[in-house]
Amino acid sequence: MTDLAEPTRASRPGLPTRVRRVVTDGLEARHSGWTAPLLVWLASRVVSTVLLLGVWLIATAQGWTFASHRREGTFWSFLGSWDASFYRTIAERGYPAVLPLDQDGHVLPNAWAFLPVFPTFVRAVQPLVGGSFWVAGVLVATLAGAGACVVLYRLVAAVADVGRARWATALFAFGPTGFLLQVAYAESTFLLLLFGALLALVRRRYWAVLPLGLVAAFTKPGVLALAVALAVHLVVRWTRERRALPARDAVAIVVAGLGIAAAGLAWPVVASAVTGRPDAYLDTELSWWVGFVGRQHFAPLTPWFTMAGTWLGPAGIVLVVVVLAGAVWFWTRRGVRALGVDVVSFTAAYALYLVAVFLPQQSLPRLLMPTAPLFGADAFTATRRRAVGWLVVGVCLQPVAVVLLWFLGYP
Repeated sequence: MTDLAEPTRASRPGLPTRVRRVVTDGLEARHSGWTAPLLVWLASRVVSTVLLLGVWLIATAQGWTFASHRREGTFWSFLGSWDASFYRTIAERGYPAVLPLDQDGHVLPNAWAFLPVFPTFVRAVQPLVGGSFWVAGVLVATLAGAGACVVLYRLVAAVADVGRARWATALFAFGPTGFLLQVAYAESTFLLLLFGALLALVRRRYWAVLPLGLVAAFTKPGVLALAVALAVHLVVRWTRERRALPARDAVAIVVAGLGIAAAGLAWPVVASAVTGRPDAYLDTELSWWVGFVGRQHFAPLTPWFTMAGTWLGPAGIVLVVVVLAGAVWFWTRRGVRALGVDVVSFTAAYALYLVAVFLPQQSLPRLLMPTAPLFGADAFTATRRRAVGWLVVGVCLQPVAVVLLWFLGYP
């Protein structure tokens, strides 16, 4: 693969080879570990903060109507827009024992659609920032975003090279949804845990995958893709090594995979046990579908077709088929497969999860953020020109996303 890392001064002619190697390796090791991804994260936070603050100031001065109104009217509450109010409810009052119903007995949107790890972290931080959920939520999300950038960098460096890792981190942090790394949402916390678990898998530290995956399972849905990646990893190792595969590794992979799979399926059971309603979680999730496709019964692998058919008719069905065919084409490209079986199997399984259970609407770009390791592929970072082009596109689309999501809808 092409190494896009910048040459250091030590690589210039005139220094003895041994000295040049020692200096270069030392600088690169120090730079690649923390400095590069944190500098990318810091620069991206400057851009996102200036953008968000500018939009908030203009909107407040002009009296614009926000899609998600907060009575406090502060910049901090602006960063806690959309469904962050449900996280606040969980942090301050917990989950409802009785589901809210409309006059026809249908379940209304409620806190059971959101998992407890992020609000638990925020509640622990609230006393340190004067009790404000919004300030604490932004602080937790921003720090987790920094960690996610560092871990993503190391993950891509492990499966590709340092140059691609630097560009992949930049595309992730400056992308159209880069502002989500500092708003009071669970995204950045989930990404930190998920990237950490995937990095541990790549490094064959299976017992580290398990706790990260377990916590991620109660942060946001989607961790079942990690269990699939573990299963694929085991099959590949067994096929390639067979008798050489240590029993302790096989046991660790199986235990981690089963544990994460069980955790990924546990939340509906918890919701049912607390509320006494067997379909509490499913009915809660379906309550968000009503405004898009009306009331529906859930069937796996149908939501995308339901959404497309409702809004576009037969042409929508064709569009979904074309999109899915394009996804298969993309994941089978040599440049993507070069990232390794762990990254490919996880991202493909996660995409399949979205197709199987998610109703595609404006939150789809946000939910695709766990596939960020793919930014290390040729399609995005094969050359400097290509990487810069994608970076410019991401930076230009971010203000568009902010305006659309804060004033026209929810992410």
